Amino acid sequence: MIAIQILNGLVYGSLLMIVASGLVLIYGLRRVVNFAHGSLFMLGAYIAYAASLQFGFGGGLLAAVAALAAVGFCLDRFGFRLLQDRDPLTVMLVTFGLLLVFEDVVQSIWGKQSYSLAAPEALQGTVDLFGSPFPVYRLAIVAVGALVAACLVGWLRYSRIGLFIRGASTDPVTTAMQGVNTDRLSGGVVAVGAALAGLAGVVSGPFLSLSPTMGSDILIDSFVVVVIGGLGSFAGAFVAAMILGQVQALGAVYLPDLAALLPFALMTAVLIWRPSGLSGSRV
Repeated sequence: MIAIQILNGLVYGSLLMIVASGLVLIYGLRRVVNFAHGSLFMLGAYIAYAASLQFGFGGGLLAAVAALAAVGFCLDRFGFRLLQDRDPLTVMLVTFGLLLVFEDVVQSIWGKQSYSLAAPEALQGTVDLFGSPFPVYRLAIVAVGALVAACLVGWLRYSRIGLFIRGASTDPVTTAMQGVNTDRLSGGVVAVGAALAGLAGVVSGPFLSLSPTMGSDILIDSFVVVVIGGLGSFAGAFVAAMILGQVQALGAVYLPDLAALLPFALMTAVLIWRPSGLSGSRV
């Protein structure tokens, strides 16, 4: 039924929006295109799986978000800060190398087999929507995506730190001259971006199987979202994630032979019409 497929598109779009938001935040402050972002998504899922065996889903969620925030801060301090303003090829090689390193670390600890993260008991089961059963947990993913979007908008638009972030993303030199420690600010923002990737990994755990390649799989779609929305644009990433989620869900049912090509066809069409993306480069 088409209504169910639209709901599935909202679920995947919400997941993509959370991942892409982290990419947008990191690029907005550091101007680093982070090819390792998918591995942060994967690490969040695996850390939550390990922690959930002892502390349940909630404990795994908190552990993953905290751990990925720490990883993000370290990446900024010892990696992204040094890569800022470097040529794009160097940035790509270093961050892609980090992706491979994180994948090897996960394989050495958990192996290559797939795992599944159990959903909270309260969110298990189905509800009847449009005459068809629909998993409650998938609706929860949409709710989490909406909550993350609302919190980011409030943080970026109405807080003092959000003002500093918007200023630093536009003109870091002038912002620093106003007394803002842009390096410390960027470290915190990269930590938040990495935590968002980890959160998305945890949320996807009961929805997607855990494997060392899960980060690479979602990274491609996330970059498509960021390019379509406009590099550095959070609003554009949100709209693009919702559109791409529908394209993926409906394409898999109605155009299965072309489903893998549809995201790239959409990206090509948008860039021909608007090379800077749907919303340009604003945070």
